[in-house]
Amino acid sequence: MTDNQKTIKSSIALKGKGLHTGIEVELKINPAPVNHGYKFQRVDLEDKPIISAIAENVVDASRSTVIAEKGHKVGTIEHLLSALFGLGVDNALIEISGPEVPILDGSSKIFVEEILKVGIIDQQAMKEYFTIKTPIILKDDVKGAEIMMYPDDKFSVDIMINYDSTMLNNQYASIDEMENYATDIATCRTFVFMRDLEVLLKNNMIKGGDIDNAIVIVDREISQDEFDHLADLFNIPRMAVQPTGVLNNISLQFSNEAARHKLLDLIGDFALVGQPIKGKIIARRTGHRTNTDFAKKLRQIIKTNKGDNLAPQYDPNLAPLFDINEVRKILPHRPPFLLIDKILEMNQTTIIGVKNVTMNEPFFVGHFPNEPVMPGVLIVEAMAQCGGILVLKSYPDPENYITYFMKIDKVKFRGKVVPGDTVIFRLELMEPIRRGIANMRGLTFVGNKLVAEGEFVALVTKDKNKQ
Repeated sequence: MTDNQKTIKSSIALKGKGLHTGIEVELKINPAPVNHGYKFQRVDLEDKPIISAIAENVVDASRSTVIAEKGHKVGTIEHLLSALFGLGVDNALIEISGPEVPILDGSSKIFVEEILKVGIIDQQAMKEYFTIKTPIILKDDVKGAEIMMYPDDKFSVDIMINYDSTMLNNQYASIDEMENYATDIATCRTFVFMRDLEVLLKNNMIKGGDIDNAIVIVDREISQDEFDHLADLFNIPRMAVQPTGVLNNISLQFSNEAARHKLLDLIGDFALVGQPIKGKIIARRTGHRTNTDFAKKLRQIIKTNKGDNLAPQYDPNLAPLFDINEVRKILPHRPPFLLIDKILEMNQTTIIGVKNVTMNEPFFVGHFPNEPVMPGVLIVEAMAQCGGILVLKSYPDPENYITYFMKIDKVKFRGKVVPGDTVIFRLELMEPIRRGIANMRGLTFVGNKLVAEGEFVALVTKDKNKQ
């Protein structure tokens, strides 16, 4: 799997009734451009309003997840979003002709099958992960619910459920590799206790519920008359009452299918974070409310981290990936125009470099004699040199290539760089390098403070002097 953003190859058409509204709707899942995310479009309403599937738009999470924007709602979105997120699809426009996503068989199975049938394609932009750097915890002491998230290099979930029920007490489920989502999680169906059915109906809910889209758990003895009454309310055939167990007379796919479905729901609700995640989730007794509250918390952290707190962690005790001598082997620049001292980290898409600024820098002679400040143009140049190392190291013989600016855009200066500062640069590829063209975004920090940022387009070409 690559780290490119992904969408589906072609549109998918489905139809069915909503679980709570009972309204028959048509649904069309469409490919969408990069950085689009998940959006719903109510094609049944005037002006066909669009509702972004983000945590801030959650307006109800009592029995399903409902989002709204400018007064327009769409509900029971969790199973569809779980399928998209679970399969690694980043961008999709979902047209819907009513207020609720069809429940189908009560799982994500049909969504997954249809997505895999049309196929998933890479797009010309990199995924932007939200990477957990410190533990994040959310507790609901009233409900006994808890979600904890810890740093990890991938997305994984452990979940435990507990109900005051002889038929469904403690259950545990987990997913360590999202490649197993389609087989291990997507097919697991929603469930409901028999004792809750009439209450839900009286509250104008589950109008579209039947024995084909939910596992009905019977955890107390009921009379045949009581069961016949419920069957009539649901407009389903009467059948012989079971003492306890699963009402539908169906076999569970897994002994812990209920816990696996709760994991399915959690993944769907976490899709509302709006970007892929790297971190390990441990959840206990959670529901849609706790899930979406945690997603909102992550969204707030992401918004905060877009500014001052995104600085890479710098430990001067650790040996650099490249010291100044190795930097000189990669870059053609030489003093006084070599503005990178060392490289701390690098992978295929990201690089982190350092420059230690001293009073001995030649530009401080004139910029400015009484108040030395590193020129903004040299901060930009230093970012570009750091990005140049990232680009050149993608070639087997980087010493034979050179990079040239083609474009500098969206440059902003947010603070000064002065003698004594340790400047940290973070450069990321905005899309894969193609035909020698590299698009990068650069951030410059002093401590935790963002002092400069910008976007760069560079051309990589052979060094004519090395030919």
